[in-house]
Amino acid sequence: MSSLLPLVTFDEFRESVSDAFVPLEMTSDDHDEFRGVVRGATVGAVRVTEVVAAAHTIRRTPRTIRAANPDYFKLGLQVRGRCVLAQDGREAALTPGDFSIYDTTRPYQLSFDDRFQMLVVMFPRHLLRVPSDGIARLTASRVSGTRGLGALVTPLLRGLGEQIADASPAVAVHLGDAVLDLVAAAFAEQLHLTDGPAPTSRRSDLRVRVTAFIDDRLADRELDLHAIAAAHHISVRHLQKLFEADGDTVSGWIRRRRLEGCRRDLADPRFGDLPVSAIGARWGFADAAHFSRLFKSTHGSTPGAYRAEATPLTESASRIR
Repeated sequence: MSSLLPLVTFDEFRESVSDAFVPLEMTSDDHDEFRGVVRGATVGAVRVTEVVAAAHTIRRTPRTIRAANPDYFKLGLQVRGRCVLAQDGREAALTPGDFSIYDTTRPYQLSFDDRFQMLVVMFPRHLLRVPSDGIARLTASRVSGTRGLGALVTPLLRGLGEQIADASPAVAVHLGDAVLDLVAAAFAEQLHLTDGPAPTSRRSDLRVRVTAFIDDRLADRELDLHAIAAAHHISVRHLQKLFEADGDTVSGWIRRRRLEGCRRDLADPRFGDLPVSAIGARWGFADAAHFSRLFKSTHGSTPGAYRAEATPLTESASRIR
């Protein structure tokens, strides 16, 4: 992803950025001399995009949110130059190696005062296994790439483009999940360092432990509220309230995580000979018809159709017309 591509004009770049991410507004002090390039790769549900451009400002506004409002998080890693990211009343001044997370469902702004390079990882919000109330406290907060888990995340993200380009399809399908796991760990570490009310911190910690427990047992058809609550020595009602605080349900979380596992396996050529029903069964769906209905309602196509159309590794680039 690091190879040079033709630099495009301001209008072409603005269109490419909105196509690659979500609808955005963009301004620059020098339209005539502006040059930039956008290049990206999709791995499963994760989109990795490299942006190289001259100084400009990007805004996600109420108007662009109304135009299209997909439920995504974006993580921006500064590779060269500087950026100021603003969201939720906070500002993060990013220098090379730093990264921050922001939410596409709410207004934000990124300001670049000179030529820069940024790597942007975009993914559905539910894939980040960190409580939503915790992430809401971390949007537009700088994570240093030189200490803690940030020191592991930064070099991984920097090399991600080359890893995706060189990886076999079977490896590429799982690469995005590995990145999200490490990113989740880095933000969980940040939450522990954030000053906040003790009850909120304890609830966030418990939520992380519970969701990790669930993810480890998704194939278990006996996984239910009672088993999860008993394993964590809490009541079923306490467990339900833990998820309700984030506008979620335990069963909804389990269903989404199982469907995500199925989607990943359906796109993995290593499981190409495995019947669709067997893939559903691997993730706890005993009823093949029920699995097919749930998958279609979530992903817009049946498991079989999704498998036939899946392209584990795709790349696109903005070019001069």
